[in-house]
Amino acid sequence: MKILEVMNLSKSFKDPNGNKLKVLKDISFKMNKGDVLGIVGESGSGKTTLGRAILRLIEIDSGSILYNNINITNFSKTKMKVLRKDIQVIFQDPFGSLNPRHSIKTILSEPLVVHKFGNAIKIQRRISELLDQVGLPKNSLELYPHEFSGGQRQRIAIARALSLKPKFIVADEAVSALDVSIQSQIINLISKILKDYGLSMIFISHDLSVIKHISNKIAVMKKGEIVEIGDTIKTLKNPKHNYTRMLISSVPGMK
Repeated sequence: MKILEVMNLSKSFKDPNGNKLKVLKDISFKMNKGDVLGIVGESGSGKTTLGRAILRLIEIDSGSILYNNINITNFSKTKMKVLRKDIQVIFQDPFGSLNPRHSIKTILSEPLVVHKFGNAIKIQRRISELLDQVGLPKNSLELYPHEFSGGQRQRIAIARALSLKPKFIVADEAVSALDVSIQSQIINLISKILKDYGLSMIFISHDLSVIKHISNKIAVMKKGEIVEIGDTIKTLKNPKHNYTRMLISSVPGMK
């Protein structure tokens, strides 16, 4: 069953001189429930802009975004606030996405309070569940973001994204800011959460090896366009586009 459909999506920005730069060019694709779509491409290919557009964090120039067959392209802030229970995001920089003035308890409680999840006891129970799921000790709650390592902060960000039991998550370079030794731990955690929650996900990365590990579908982006999309394993084994072949050849052991 289809969960997301993007149709003819385009987005432009203006450079410092006022010139219009087209960042996304007529992008279309579909995702079924349970799909993990890995979006890969070099820096500047438009991956992050596409993710933010789908999340409605930026407005698009033209096109449509359908979530569960509902057109959310022109949803008001009020309607999007309700939809945030279903659609969440994990950003690249966990330190930048976590309020340094708030304790972990406050950070994890906030979405539950805003969306009226339940009374204080129910919220506390949910927070405890989240800490267990992301592998953090109970005494983390009274600490602040700066008291954690980068990998631990990303676990907190993942816990926050999961707090309202969403159906769909956009993970934007969720492991690229982490040490290689920590990356594998977070990738394994995300893989486990995908299975436990039955989530659908867009996983944005410049790293093909990560995309291969975590996604069942892959979309290759170049200069604001999707040049190839399909099953991850089949696409990596038999790429159709020269740009995809180039990306594959640049990764040791990927050929």
